Amino acid sequence: MKKRSLISLVAVGLACNMLFSSCIGSFGLFNKLLDWNRSLDSKLVNELVFVAFCIVPVYGIAYAADILVLNSIEFWSGTNPVADVGSVKTIETDKGLYAVETKENGYQIQKEGEEAIDLVYNQDNRTWSVEANGESTDLLRFESDDEVVMFLPDGTEMPVELNQAGVLAFKQAVEQSTYYAAR
Repeated sequence: MKKRSLISLVAVGLACNMLFSSCIGSFGLFNKLLDWNRSLDSKLVNELVFVAFCIVPVYGIAYAADILVLNSIEFWSGTNPVADVGSVKTIETDKGLYAVETKENGYQIQKEGEEAIDLVYNQDNRTWSVEANGESTDLLRFESDDEVVMFLPDGTEMPVELNQAGVLAFKQAVEQSTYYAAR
């Protein structure tokens, strides 16, 4: 009996490992709920809502829904079913203030006082491109789950494996082409 339960446990563990590997996801539903609670003006009300949502397992249900359903959909489809389309986040850096708006198919980024650029994902051909000043330039195309094709500034294409060695090789190729362009 012990041997059978150990085999069952190992089988379930391996199945979970195969099904849920690298599916971290953005936890959109849980984070929306938490952000809403944080936006309440009163600390007392915020704490009461937090405790109530823990007792009535609202947080637990949202978290479980993210883990079991929404993050899996996001992983396999590439789209977040609870993405904040239309939401704008402001990011302050040492180079200026940026507004990032979530669009249905990507993002619009605008530095304060400058023209906006759009990062657009085309689901049909699995490409990300940048659109600015009425022109569109492809950045990358997904070939498989572990390889993309990067479009270099000189117009050539470079296959890049999505691992540390592949990203390093791409970075070196871009730095080398930038160096020669500067000469």
